[in-house]
Amino acid sequence: MSEQENTEYEKYYVPEQSKLPVIGSIGLLLIAFGAGHMVQGNSSLSWILYLGLAVMIYMLSTWWSSTIRESHDGLYSAQMSRSFRQGMIWFITSEVMFFAAFFGALFYGRVLVMEWLGGSSNNAATHDFLYPDFVPTWPMTSTPGELNNGAPTTWEAMGAWGLPAINTAILLFSSFTLTIAHHALIEKNRQTLILFTSITALLGVIFMMLQVEEYIHAYTEMGLTLGSGFYGSTFFLLTGFHGLHVTVGTIFLIVMALRCAKGHFTPKDHFAYEAGAWYWHFVDVVWVFLFIFVYIL
Repeated sequence: MSEQENTEYEKYYVPEQSKLPVIGSIGLLLIAFGAGHMVQGNSSLSWILYLGLAVMIYMLSTWWSSTIRESHDGLYSAQMSRSFRQGMIWFITSEVMFFAAFFGALFYGRVLVMEWLGGSSNNAATHDFLYPDFVPTWPMTSTPGELNNGAPTTWEAMGAWGLPAINTAILLFSSFTLTIAHHALIEKNRQTLILFTSITALLGVIFMMLQVEEYIHAYTEMGLTLGSGFYGSTFFLLTGFHGLHVTVGTIFLIVMALRCAKGHFTPKDHFAYEAGAWYWHFVDVVWVFLFIFVYIL
């Protein structure tokens, strides 16, 4: 192969061996172990969860700092940029499947199991032998007495037109502000970029604060908890995991705002910012489906 043909190939940066994957694996193990004990009420081992979170924060911050430094040193090529894009696409695809599983569980329980337990024509025996007093209504606001030694447990269902509606408006507006910021980046309007990226991050913080307030209200005044039957478990799983994603996205936006203030991005080289925008818009779309199927219907 001639020297001229050799120059047609792009360089592909291969980083040195790192201990970060091992450190991340240890952090995930600690998180799983600590969270399992916390859910079971063993508060004496809850520190393991926080230790695992600290390990993960250290691993991720170190990894991403290295990625930023390598990018600014000019070590990445167009091929590496394509790899980043493919990786982010597959990551969001996995997140779609993650939430699809929980929405599928909601559909299965609400549409199929409720019908079986309610004594449909093909499942009369299930109703008669398991829960003869069960009335298939949604949202469920009580568990049959058979599950509690004859004493049914009751709670209130979460309404859609209070804090959930406000949070919906906040997230939809945040997509608008982030789009303005993204266009400002392309148009080299640094001041607008920093301002609207910061506004979007602030809206994410407000969303999380309101969701915490909603959870406190549910637990203290409505009797709605993770133990509130199928309705309570699906409600907190879907909204809780979504809240976790909003937290990650908000941290992403805060970091992007700081990087914008340092002048890190250009119209031709800003995939890190674009990836954050993809993730945030994905989180917004999930919330729209969640608001419809969990709160309204």
